[in-house]
Amino acid sequence: MKITVNGRHLDITPALKSYAEDKVSKLDHYLSDISEAVVTLSIEKKYRHKAEVLLRANGILIQAEGVTAEIYSAIDEVAEKLERRIKKYKEKLVAKRKTPAKQAGAETAAPEPAAGGSIIKNKRFELKPMSPDEASMQMELLDKNFFVFLNDKSGDINVIYLRRDGNFGLIEPVK
Repeated sequence: MKITVNGRHLDITPALKSYAEDKVSKLDHYLSDISEAVVTLSIEKKYRHKAEVLLRANGILIQAEGVTAEIYSAIDEVAEKLERRIKKYKEKLVAKRKTPAKQAGAETAAPEPAAGGSIIKNKRFELKPMSPDEASMQMELLDKNFFVFLNDKSGDINVIYLRRDGNFGLIEPVK
């Protein structure tokens, strides 16, 4: 596993880098095919230390962040969060193998127009063909409210999102 440790508003000392690498490398015990880990350590405001980790494994991304008063405890917190997310991911994979595939119900929703706002961030990423179930799992691993993906059956771009009632919604284009 390739581990990259970056610092934002913080100098990365050899001890800090070693500590972060040690904590992240232990995640290999839970998910053996992690190819890359990007650790970003930062200081926000005066006493707010943040540790963010992005893992790449088997074409999936797992992301978590921890914010505490001390940088070492932020690293510990993010490692615990990642451990829980990896275990949850593996449980879902096992459960998916045991139960037959379910048909996801489609629901259409119109996006609300932006009211005088401007684009402040542009993100580009590769769309991987996957089923709505895989997309919902990926969305949970990234801890996001929505996820854009390429539907493996139709070949269309779809959006899956988390509804207020805890279920998922799927937006599909009409041809």
